[in-house]
Amino acid sequence: MGNKIINMPAARIGTQWLVILCVAMAASGTNLDSGICPVAGDSGCRGNPPDQARYDNYRIYNVEFENQEQIELFQKLEEQSDSLTFIGHAREVGQKLSILVAAHRVADIADLLKTYKVKHRVLTYNFQEKIDRNLAEVQPESIDASQLDWQHFFHLKTIYEWLDKMVEKYPNRVTVLDMGSSTQGNAIKGVKLTSNANNKAIFIESGIHAREWISPAAATYIINQLLTSQDPKVQQLAQDYNWIIFPCVNPDGYKYTFEHDRMWRKNRQLFGTCRGVDLNRNYPDHWNSTGSSSDPTRYDFAGPSAGSELETKRLIDFIRANAGKEQIKTYIALHSYSQMLMFPYGYTKERVSNYDDLQEFGKKASAAIKAESGRDYVSGSLFETIYPSSGGSMDWAHSEAGIPIAYTFELRGPPDSQDLFILPAVEIQPTASEAFTAIRAIVEAAAEKGYYK
Repeated sequence: MGNKIINMPAARIGTQWLVILCVAMAASGTNLDSGICPVAGDSGCRGNPPDQARYDNYRIYNVEFENQEQIELFQKLEEQSDSLTFIGHAREVGQKLSILVAAHRVADIADLLKTYKVKHRVLTYNFQEKIDRNLAEVQPESIDASQLDWQHFFHLKTIYEWLDKMVEKYPNRVTVLDMGSSTQGNAIKGVKLTSNANNKAIFIESGIHAREWISPAAATYIINQLLTSQDPKVQQLAQDYNWIIFPCVNPDGYKYTFEHDRMWRKNRQLFGTCRGVDLNRNYPDHWNSTGSSSDPTRYDFAGPSAGSELETKRLIDFIRANAGKEQIKTYIALHSYSQMLMFPYGYTKERVSNYDDLQEFGKKASAAIKAESGRDYVSGSLFETIYPSSGGSMDWAHSEAGIPIAYTFELRGPPDSQDLFILPAVEIQPTASEAFTAIRAIVEAAAEKGYYK
């Protein structure tokens, strides 16, 4: 018997060995679905773990800089390490900054914080726990889109099917829009809500940063409110303006956060060994002049050139074709997190011509949110309020497309959030309501100033 086995072809030996091993494992009580694969590289083994990034024992540190030495230390750390995810960049004394630290770097960072006497707090000790909780709040991709709600998160497929259902339900008011395909061939779909062809229009884009799941959720909430609310003021808003809303202008990235890496931010364009452009640094308005990177491995990579990305081109082409025709007078970009209502510019402290009006509208919006939920939202120009950045869609829409009222909203949580972008589903409805309340306040205040005449 032994000689026969020796003379068998290698494939048959492997098969017999596998059968014998499996019988032995079964006899010993070993779970064959445990994820242990008896033959290296065998794709037929069941129970293999998914190709999904994990953040077990990653910590979130919130640091505060008290001197220039500390700032330079963290600038060097960001430049040198891909094991630290900075939420912003180290810039100035008094600044607070959150950093996601990989488990194997915790000891190093703890030592540096102690050595350089950096004031800090640990916000989260195991970031994966938050991601696991968040993924458990996602409804399956196969769910009937009519069950879309604002107590769960939803796959791109479900969101798009829900948009189609809104057209079926309100055929005289809702039209599906398609900007075209993304880098990986996914549609960039939205809707237009029309009550009068002569109305001025309000444009809302969301989901440009893939990991900010609250943004598409807020967009669908706003669509639903405009179609179903019994509040006379909301009904009047739906009657007086046309609304163009795209829940996810980075569909490839959004899909990737569900399937592979919950913290992915960019699109999925390939650059050799790495992927992705930060689409909100890719617009041809003072492109890559500040607050962005020329390094494809960085989270804020501005792309190889201004307007290089297909998703960017799709939105630019759409706005150029429709800004005049549809009379788009307001541009809102939904993001998270930090609770801020910001207007141009992002690249300079220079003030836009209608700075005072935008500041006034933003303060009214912040006050409206405070009255509704008690949450504090800061308003101001993007440069003054969060950090300098260039090549953003809001700046382009205002400067290049001539849309006078332009805002970027950073929704919940607060700047020192323990959740970062992993907002719990229980906060979807109140957060989306805050966004809609702010938009209503801005539009009403702008109307009083004659912006929609």
